[in-house]
Amino acid sequence: MKILVLDMDGTIADLYGVDNWLADLRSENPRPYREALPLYNYKVLNSLLLELKNNGWRIVVTTWLSKGSSREYDRLVREAKLEWLDKYQLPYDEIHLVKYGTTKANCTRHHGGYQVLVDDNEKVRKGWTLGNTIDASNNILKALEELLR
Repeated sequence: MKILVLDMDGTIADLYGVDNWLADLRSENPRPYREALPLYNYKVLNSLLLELKNNGWRIVVTTWLSKGSSREYDRLVREAKLEWLDKYQLPYDEIHLVKYGTTKANCTRHHGGYQVLVDDNEKVRKGWTLGNTIDASNNILKALEELLR
């Protein structure tokens, strides 16, 4: 089995490009999660993801919730992230919306196989033990195209 694990914030969603994103997160306002624009042309990204799926890849979104958040804010963030994925029609097979700091490999380890993590967080990538990683601070579209070769 081949699995592509996608982070959201800073990887496919431009959360950090939303004005006052950090102040909003600290005040438990989910606005930045709703207003973030895609980091890439979402039609191009979705096309690549569908091609990967057609070539045997399972697409899994694994994303952290906000740091130090309340249960109610976790609920609002989950809702906002699901709405964002729906709005941009991202094709995925499975999703994990998990507490900030959760070891992402623990969400998909049970699947086994070869897994590639796409994440902008270097510490998260360094802790990935299930296969390879793609640094989302670079253009991920080229890296996804490489997976098709």
